[in-house]
Order: sequence, then C-alpha cells, then structure tokens
Amino acid sequence: MKIEVWSDFVCPFCYIGKRRLEEALSQLPESAEVEVEYKSFELDPEAKHNTGQNMHEKLAAKYGKSVDEAKEMTRNMTEQAKMVGLDFHFDTMIPTNTFDAHRVAKFAETKGLGKEVTEQFFKGVLTDSKDLGDHKTIADLAREVGLDRGEVDEVLEGAEYTEMVRAEENEAYQIGVQGVPFFVINRKYAVSGAQPTEVFVQGLQKALDEEKKTSPFEDLSTETDAACTEDGCEVPPNDGK
Repeated sequence: MKIEVWSDFVCPFCYIGKRRLEEALSQLPESAEVEVEYKSFELDPEAKHNTGQNMHEKLAAKYGKSVDEAKEMTRNMTEQAKMVGLDFHFDTMIPTNTFDAHRVAKFAETKGLGKEVTEQFFKGVLTDSKDLGDHKTIADLAREVGLDRGEVDEVLEGAEYTEMVRAEENEAYQIGVQGVPFFVINRKYAVSGAQPTEVFVQGLQKALDEEKKTSPFEDLSTETDAACTEDGCEVPPNDGK
C-alpha cells in the first residue's frame, strides 16, 4: 500500500493529521506493507520570511480581528493537538516561507531520512517556535536527524530540488487538492484534512481488503471447473442436459 501525503510545515492540521495517520497505521496487521511518501505543498507560496509577527498577530491582521479573537480561532487546534500528544505554541510560532525547507526535505529523501526531517520540521515550527525560513535554522534541524550539515548548506545555497518541489505542488493542483493535509491511498482513495483516526483506519482497511483480491475483475462465472490450469483440465460432469 502506498500513501501520499501533501502537507506544509506551518500547517497545524497537517501535523495533527500526520499523528492520526500514524495512529491508524499502528492498528494495521503487522503483515501489512505500507509506504508513506510526504509531498510538498505551500499554503502561501508568496509568504515572506520572518516578519516579526507571531501566528496570532498574522491571523488578526489577515482576518481583521483582534489578537484575542485570533487566539480563540486557534484554541480548537491546540486542544486537538493535545489529544494526539502534540504541544502547539501559537503565541511564539513564526509564520514564514517554507519553500527552502521543502527542498531540504526532498534532499533528505535521497539519504533515507525524509520522514525524520519531515517530523523535525513540523516539531520545529509548531512546538519549538523555530524560524523555518532561516537557512541556519533549517540546517541545524536537518543535522539533528543525521544529515550532513555541509551538504544541507549546499542545497540551501543553490537551487537543487526546486523542480521537484514545484512538480509535487503542481501535481496537487492537478488532482484537485485545495487544502492540506491531503492523503491519497493507492491512488484510489483520498482523505482530506485531519480526519478522526477512525476515518483513516477505515480507508486503510478498505485499501488492504482490495489488495487481497486476486483479480481486478468482478467474476460472473457460474462454473468453477470449466477451465484448464497448469495442473490440467477437469471436465465438468455431464448431467444429461
């Protein structure tokens, strides 16, 4: 089974959805083979780097509300995060441009550390209030999960993985993704948003059940022994009709 996940590191529901997917995966049989691939998506491709605003201040300015009203907007997300073991700090969270972080995440995949970097970047932004638009911060976080600091610096200083990030973002738009997180299971089933864990469990089980089918066709046959196999041909009995 392959699961593709479009998300952005500054998206609170993306981190919550990641945890709920992980909870659902833990409930699958041990024999289930699952590959999870995280794909790039920018909620605001035109976002500036650290402007000095925290998330509450940015939301207040964007929606024409007071900071207190913005805090109320994020209260539900904070509570949902706690239910899956996450601790969000919107008061100190730094809204920023995540494009370079996505490039480094693609580089991490080539080193077998894509999932580790993805987790580290989510935690860095939403829990530890790191500036994920700052190259030094990105490199520091990447080094903590095993990437070579020099190689990460080279990626950040150049334009490597730009085309890959853009391709994944374009793919999202082509398949109709309008918000993240967005999960695609076996290119057949989709889950939009940080749905309850039960929704993920149902979707994953449905995909597993489908994979167990030996044929993609609906069998309309009425005779079970009117065919030849590698073991020979069994002739159906003559019932006189």
